[in-house]
Formats: sequence, structure tokens, C-alpha cells
Amino acid sequence: MSEGIRVAAADEIDEGEAITVDSTTAGTTDDIAVFHSDDGGFYALNDTCTHEEASLAEGWIEDGEVECPVHSARFCLKTGAALCLPATVNAVAHKVEVVDGDVILYPGVAPAGS
Repeated sequence: MSEGIRVAAADEIDEGEAITVDSTTAGTTDDIAVFHSDDGGFYALNDTCTHEEASLAEGWIEDGEVECPVHSARFCLKTGAALCLPATVNAVAHKVEVVDGDVILYPGVAPAGS
């Protein structure tokens, strides 16, 4: 799916927090976590950690990374790159943009620069 989905108003997701978009809404095989990073940007990754069944939306967000709450694997919010063990597989990243104060998710569309 490449059509954008409004997931929230930008001010509804606090900095350092994330929300999940159900896979049935996103049209994907995994739920998608939409993060509001401490740099002010919005990013989206498949919600399930690639190492173990855990929600990345429940992880810790800091310095452009999310840390899995189960075994502390870290992923780059911009690209989904696995940054440390135990994760060795990258997370899938999705394009997100803010349009007129709304967070728009583009499931299945890679973000620029990834």
C-alpha cells in the first residue's frame, strides 16, 4: 500500500513516545510503530523486534534509536538498521511525514535515505 494513512495529529504523540497502527489498517503483515523522536522527527518501523516477539513501540526512544524492551537490541529510527546484538536483522522502515499538523504514514514505502 502506498497511499498515506492519517495516524494522529502531531501533537497527540509526545516526544519520546510511540503509537502503533494495526496491520489491518496499514495493510501490512506486522503492526507499524510510529515514533516521535527526541529530535522532533517522526519515524515508523515494523513494530515487532526482529530478534524476539516484542513491541518496539514499548521500547526506549533516544538519540534517533529505539531500544527493544526485551533484550535491549537497538534500531535506527530513520533506516531500521539493527545497531547491536542480539538483533542481526534490520527492521522494516516506512515513510512518515507531517502534513498540516497530521502524521501521515505510507506503509510499504521506504523513507528517503534508507
